[in-house]
Amino acid sequence: MPIWNPRAETMARAELEQLQLERLQAIGNRIWESVPFYRRRFEGLGLMPEHVRSLDDLRLLPFTVKEDLRTGYPYDLFAVPLREVVRIHGSSGTTGRPTVVGYTKNDLRHWRELVARVLSAGGMTKDDVVQIAFSYGLLTDAFGLHQGAEEIGASVIPVSAGRPEEQIGIMEDFRTTALVGTPSHALQIAEMLEKRGVARSRLHLRWGILGAEPWSEATRRKIESLLGISATDNYGISEVMGPGVSGECENRKRGLHINEDHFLCEVVDPESGEVLPPGETGELVITTLTKEALPIIRYRTGDLTALDPEPCGCGRTLVRMARISGRTDDMFVVGGVKVLPSQIEEVISGVEGLEPRYVVVVDRQDGADTVEVQVEVPGALLTGDVRHLLSTQELVRQRLEAALGLGVEVKLVEPRTIAPSEGRTQKIIDRRTSEGSDF
Repeated sequence: MPIWNPRAETMARAELEQLQLERLQAIGNRIWESVPFYRRRFEGLGLMPEHVRSLDDLRLLPFTVKEDLRTGYPYDLFAVPLREVVRIHGSSGTTGRPTVVGYTKNDLRHWRELVARVLSAGGMTKDDVVQIAFSYGLLTDAFGLHQGAEEIGASVIPVSAGRPEEQIGIMEDFRTTALVGTPSHALQIAEMLEKRGVARSRLHLRWGILGAEPWSEATRRKIESLLGISATDNYGISEVMGPGVSGECENRKRGLHINEDHFLCEVVDPESGEVLPPGETGELVITTLTKEALPIIRYRTGDLTALDPEPCGCGRTLVRMARISGRTDDMFVVGGVKVLPSQIEEVISGVEGLEPRYVVVVDRQDGADTVEVQVEVPGALLTGDVRHLLSTQELVRQRLEAALGLGVEVKLVEPRTIAPSEGRTQKIIDRRTSEGSDF
């Protein structure tokens, strides 16, 4: 698959690290001069921009968390006057005051370039017809991926999020070759195709550029099988830019290449904040190196991943990050055992006839923690042979207990009982919080 910017994506390591250092020092000076929030943070730690003499000195700098952006709502963390900001995006604010991110003209130019790199790595070219199935609005996904596809020269259909039937109709009529959206929405579309008996030969799909939520290899295989496409993952987060931070190449199971000339990434222990070595899973922390409107230092994303600096067969020299396995606030602990939703999804996806639609209910009874996994099953299974239903339930329970290392109860529920995941929607209901749980 093509490399969009060979000069940047195959840069020698020493040259890349020198560029990162120069840009990190420039960002440090910019926020010291223009963002009172960061100047106060630096002064509180006895730091000045000139203390950053190497990339190792990054760990001296303070973390930034989402609450900092909420406290600075809407413009307090901007490093340029509002008259230089040409685009404003923000979070939905469903869990509190929204976060706001701004872009200068240069920021938008960089954004288009970085998304073009990710889409090219996923197989997209100027000859593709791209169907954007993200919602257009304050969130960054749709607009970011849209402008990156246009940068490549592809034909873009801004369908936005919608019912699977509508998406399929557009695919057929407009001869869509690339689907851009969440894995869960792509799976809904694939299942609707199967339900309607629409032959894959009636579609022109070749690529799926999917992201905005964790998904397992089993889900990828299901989507690829039903839609007849190559599906790749990509990663972005609104607070630092949006989509374009990293993306998979043709070596899909080896991680997502980070655009390191624009983002300096670390993985830290979620509890201690200590930087972890390559290969160890922890919380992704991102420092922007080129953002003008809203430069961010050491932003704690809450996303769990690991870094892999080993060379990749695609020719890119950029460090890869493992696909997101969950979030620090998705993780739940039962009897000292840490569990990620992705572990549960992998087990359920591996049972024939089941899709990864589930919810986990964690409770406490008689002083002991309990875990119930509710799994949606096809109607035919519920109305068919009772022995088959019970054996499926037992199989799921046994595999979950083996994978998680703790006891669970499994409840099979009717179709459409569990709402499809949207973005980073939680799949965990923890009822222990009312009893003062540590989790």
